[in-house]
Amino acid sequence: MKAALLKSFGSPLVVETLQDPVLGTGEVVVDVVASSVLPYMGEVLSGERGYLLQLPLVPGVGAIGRVRAVGPDATRLTVGDWVFCDPTVRSRDDARTPDITLQGLSARGDGGLRLQRHFRHGPFAEQMLIPTENAIPIGPIDAADAGRWCALGPLLVPYGGFLAAELGAGETVLVSGATGYFGSGAVHVALAMGAGCVVAPGRNEKVLDDLVRRFGPRVRPVRLTGDEDEDGERMRRAAPGAIDCVLDLLPPGAGPTPVRTAAMTVREFGRVVLMGGVGMQGGEDLRLPYPWLMRNSVTVRGRWMYPAGAVARLIALIRSGLLDLTEYDVAEFALDEANEAVAHAAAEGGAFRTTVLRPDQR
Repeated sequence: MKAALLKSFGSPLVVETLQDPVLGTGEVVVDVVASSVLPYMGEVLSGERGYLLQLPLVPGVGAIGRVRAVGPDATRLTVGDWVFCDPTVRSRDDARTPDITLQGLSARGDGGLRLQRHFRHGPFAEQMLIPTENAIPIGPIDAADAGRWCALGPLLVPYGGFLAAELGAGETVLVSGATGYFGSGAVHVALAMGAGCVVAPGRNEKVLDDLVRRFGPRVRPVRLTGDEDEDGERMRRAAPGAIDCVLDLLPPGAGPTPVRTAAMTVREFGRVVLMGGVGMQGGEDLRLPYPWLMRNSVTVRGRWMYPAGAVARLIALIRSGLLDLTEYDVAEFALDEANEAVAHAAAEGGAFRTTVLRPDQR
């Protein structure tokens, strides 16, 4: 098979012919049709993000493809099925605290690195080997729409956050980082899940206006000034009532101040879910006041990625028409153009923009 290989951090991807994946028990081989390219994939490949990766490696994260072969433990999947290749690979020998690797992107700790030794290569290739439970059926689609289905990636992350928050229909949500790649997806997902209002703070006025254009008056944009007290008051005023839930998706470079400002707008007995990157590259940590947390009975929860059953539930939202993938603009590149795709994602990626590799195209 052909694959785009990362041989050393900071070097360009090299398209080479590798051995086809060898199927084992508990595994599925998928023909990759489309794979999303993260806007920050260039930072991963350069080593700037410091992700745990064993090189050489075929990078990428998540893919849409068709089942090529299944192991003896597969009872529902059949050859030719369209599937989402869930990149969140969990160890099977500790159900309570499994080790995790994001296939083709990063590992978490020593246990994640052990998983990565086997499920290492990601979807920047014509084929990939994944655990059986990570091949999630999406139902019949037109091959031309495979790139659009790659939007599952930026939607799944905030969906996992809202599941952790136990978001209820009619509630008011604040999305910290609403103008970003994952944050804009969070606005989309919250509305699909029945949020009555989404407060969307940000500095990019063009994206804020676009959110209102796409989704209407349930989105309440807030243009940030950089002044902590002023911004907090603006967020509170934008909401029609108390803010029930805050989801933070700000990247590492944002710093802790806007995260703290957003978190402290939540009502008494409210919930705050942290999914962003503050502190992951050093710098000041997030400091939430102990008295405020205790006296207001605020629940603060971290969530990395999403629970195992989330993918099927999100696919159901899409199939029901509540979550419309046509909101996403897709730019597609052939596998031989992998480096161009990474550069394009960095320059043009953002709210409702998806860059995609198509290994099925020449």
